[in-house]
Amino acid sequence: MSVLPLVFTSGWASGINAYAVVLLLGLFGVTGVSDDIPQTLQRPEVLITAGVLFLCEAVADKIPYVDSLWDSVHTVVRPLAGAWVGALLAGHSGSMSDVAAGLIGGSTALASHTVKAGTRMAVNSSPEPFSNVVLSLAEDLGVGAVVSFSMFHPVAAAVVAGVLLVSGLVVLVFLVSRIRRFLRRRAQRREERRLASRMPGPPG
Repeated sequence: MSVLPLVFTSGWASGINAYAVVLLLGLFGVTGVSDDIPQTLQRPEVLITAGVLFLCEAVADKIPYVDSLWDSVHTVVRPLAGAWVGALLAGHSGSMSDVAAGLIGGSTALASHTVKAGTRMAVNSSPEPFSNVVLSLAEDLGVGAVVSFSMFHPVAAAVVAGVLLVSGLVVLVFLVSRIRRFLRRRAQRREERRLASRMPGPPG
């Protein structure tokens, strides 16, 4: 069977939490759950690095505004991770071109990252930690569940990932006004800080 479903699923998941994808796939390979995992993802240094960064993201993702800052930094990281994992999977299976797999994994990761980042901006328009924590946990559990499911039912998992991606993009359209509100507030805070830095201090 072509590795395409797994490439698509891992790309979608990488756009939400790339470190969780690398960690999960590596662990599935090390434990023998799947023979489709490249040796590169099973290397101890890769697993340790992915585990540490996953813990960092697990914390940053649950703090209002910090999560959006983290997302902005990962606008490049997540699509690159999706492309890298896709290329590795294709190279290991030999069932499709590394370049094609990289493009699919990277573009899918970029699309799901856009949904995640936009949703976080909408949530942060009314900042309170509860929503961020619930959303972050749902994302982590969703990534873990779909990636795990893909080890046994790759085609079905790819369908689930596709439905979630399309649903997320549709929801994002309805959240545009809240996202604009978040961006206005962020611009206002920056302007306030800029003006405060220009104010003269008290006379000595």
